[in-house]
Amino acid sequence: MKVIAGKFKGRVIQMPKGIRPTSGKVREALFEILKDRIEGAAFLDLFCGSGAIGIEALSRGAKTATFVDNNFKCIRSLKKNLQQLSLTPTLSPLGRGSHVLNIYTRNTIQALKSITQAFDIIFLDPPYYKDMAKKTLIALSDCDILARNALVIIEAHKKDILPEETGTLKKIRTCKYGDTKLEFFKHELI
Repeated sequence: MKVIAGKFKGRVIQMPKGIRPTSGKVREALFEILKDRIEGAAFLDLFCGSGAIGIEALSRGAKTATFVDNNFKCIRSLKKNLQQLSLTPTLSPLGRGSHVLNIYTRNTIQALKSITQAFDIIFLDPPYYKDMAKKTLIALSDCDILARNALVIIEAHKKDILPEETGTLKKIRTCKYGDTKLEFFKHELI
């Protein structure tokens, strides 16, 4: 798999075995939708796998990226991918023009309880058929990490049914690509 556009365009991303990566078609469509919001954004990649989505966000101008996965093979691949791009995880800002990266190797719901940064864009691609998309959406609506007008994007199987509204998160868009769909939720302050 390769980075599609931006600073790291064409760079190869290693994929761990046994995961279902987001297809190039879906990644391209996602970032076309996000093109006016990605520059300078704080980006959270949940169930990150190889980190392809978060890396694509950084390539296209996101200021920070936080990656969460509980699979050690995925975290190992993510760290190799970041290293190949000369991106080093840190817990403090690197200075003007640098990326700030964080990696959490734990269950997504647990990680959400310990993350303190606010995010502009949150992407999650949980395992299909395990109800994790809905559970994570509920957990996101209960924590304090959503920036004003934040977007939460869920990659799900086309047959998965997600609520129209959860807490301050309201569904604003659905896009289908074969068996995959992207569900967009906007954080609306009450």
